[in-house]
Amino acid sequence: MGLRWSSIDFDSNTLTIDHTAVEYHSEGKQIIEAKDRAKNKSSCRTMPLVPQYRDLLLRMRERQASCRALCGNCYQESEYIYVNDLGVPYRPNFVTDHFKRVLRNKGLRAIRFHDLRHTCASLLLKNHMDIKDTQAWLGHSHYSTTANIYAHLDDTSKRIPATKMNQAFHIGHGISSTL
Repeated sequence: MGLRWSSIDFDSNTLTIDHTAVEYHSEGKQIIEAKDRAKNKSSCRTMPLVPQYRDLLLRMRERQASCRALCGNCYQESEYIYVNDLGVPYRPNFVTDHFKRVLRNKGLRAIRFHDLRHTCASLLLKNHMDIKDTQAWLGHSHYSTTANIYAHLDDTSKRIPATKMNQAFHIGHGISSTL
């Protein structure tokens, strides 16, 4: 939710993650805090802008321009990408809260929005993405975080090493089934 228009370079087709917006409660008050830094050094990164997301962002920018024109001086100017039709930025927890409702309405089991990072890592690895590249994509500072926590192997990826082992070794007929 901290993604800003200044973080998107449509000419170079890149997206830079260098800003966060977090929401929390303190002393009974709801606090929204924006920071020009991410969780750690590796979280700050520039990534290629996937064509589908580029198209989506361009449509979002067009919609914001239409809403700005329609609402006139009632439109709240914001640097953020994720805003409502009046230009007001969505709360950082909006996606998490909305995600729960979508899952419930679709009859799917409840998972945290953050759990989609596990799915992303597993899908990248299943599609033969190197674990170091997956680490960079997810912005993990340690290889072990990606390998041990986020990359869940499925049965297919467990069968590949078994097949390779079977091809690499030959067990002779020296052991008989009868005593």
